[in-house]
Amino acid sequence: MHPPLPSTFEQAFLDDCPYDPEVLLFDRLLEVDREASLVVCRWPTSDAMPLTRSQRAHPVRHPRHVAGGLMVHATGMLGFVHAYYLLGLRHAEGWVGYGTHIHSVTFRKLVSPGGPIECRARATKSRTFGGKHFLRYAFEFRHDGDVCYEGEQSAVWMKTEAPEDAGDRSHASR
Repeated sequence: MHPPLPSTFEQAFLDDCPYDPEVLLFDRLLEVDREASLVVCRWPTSDAMPLTRSQRAHPVRHPRHVAGGLMVHATGMLGFVHAYYLLGLRHAEGWVGYGTHIHSVTFRKLVSPGGPIECRARATKSRTFGGKHFLRYAFEFRHDGDVCYEGEQSAVWMKTEAPEDAGDRSHASR
């Protein structure tokens, strides 16, 4: 279930997120469409973002911009939003997701920090096998109405054992 949209993320989602809210990047959930297997989030941008704040900017040779590495990170966060709201997978219950393949990435536009980016993730393929969820996502990010990033990636979601359930495996035998 999700809050009425658009909305800020509710505390339960933020508490379950495997990253600190500072690097979640998104401030609003704009759309959740179960039928289309789609989530849309808003990403406010600023000069203070990780990587972006560390750029040695030059107005011509290297203008300040939203770092491409952050855009790739944002795809992982969108995958978490998708898993939480559409698959019902909870990190607190042992579910963890990992990107497995970046099939394609295209940076269409250099984005100056300051305006929001609308980020869309749609699962184009989904299957469950051996208790794991395998998904292929299509991503589209728009800034000022123009596509600035698009890509396709795959990820796997699996349930892990809690350390107390797995016995003490923290020390390898010598």
